[in-house]
Amino acid sequence: MNKAIMDKKILISIAALVLVGCLSVFWAGRTFTSPQTHRATIDSLDEKKETVMELAAASTAASAAITLIPGDTATPIADKLADLSGGFLIVLCALFLEKYLLTITGYASFYILIPLACAAGVGYLLWRKGWLAQIGIKLAMLGLALSLIIPASVWVSDKIDRTYRQSIDSTIETAVNSANIIENNEKINKGFISGLTQSVSDAAENLEHVLNNFLEALAVMLVTSCVIPVLVLLFFVWVVKTVMGVHIPAPLPKPALPAIESKTE
Repeated sequence: MNKAIMDKKILISIAALVLVGCLSVFWAGRTFTSPQTHRATIDSLDEKKETVMELAAASTAASAAITLIPGDTATPIADKLADLSGGFLIVLCALFLEKYLLTITGYASFYILIPLACAAGVGYLLWRKGWLAQIGIKLAMLGLALSLIIPASVWVSDKIDRTYRQSIDSTIETAVNSANIIENNEKINKGFISGLTQSVSDAAENLEHVLNNFLEALAVMLVTSCVIPVLVLLFFVWVVKTVMGVHIPAPLPKPALPAIESKTE
């Protein structure tokens, strides 16, 4: 009677694991690889992408405008602003990578890792091999961690972006206004170096502060778009290793017993 009950429980557990695997492939996989599911995260990444492009355009415009000022006094500022484009390009690539990883990690989690975890669980129930259960738990935890990495990193980044959003918008506005002042006055006074007005000098002085603001904005974007995803990934790796820190024993050959020599008198 007890054996029959145990067999029934095993069959129910196997059926449950098969059901979970099927749901992972035919429902969760389709759901978590659909852009509609990640619409809020994608919108947040698109907003950051637009901000980075605005910062890059504003820094380029400011750099070009500074070159219109006679003399070489403001040339170092123009060169520094032009050099920022490389940093903004790195941030832009990181944002595109996060956007594409949303669906890739969902595919890896729900089409590959979790079904394999269910298969390992079925194998454990049939053959009672402890290492199969450990592999199944590890694969399931890894799949869930992968599916949460990008949404979690974007959520943390949004919290930081809200703090610096006003400063970044102010940087873009100041840079554009200063560049417009320099360009407009240069068009009016073209050919007359002494005719540059005080507003141009004020704009050039403002751009010195704008350079510092651009550096701060770039640092924030690098932290939120590049550093935080890596830290979130390391955090999930640490959690997975902590939760699943079990040793999978490898089958070892049995040591041979030493031969016993018979003593003859």
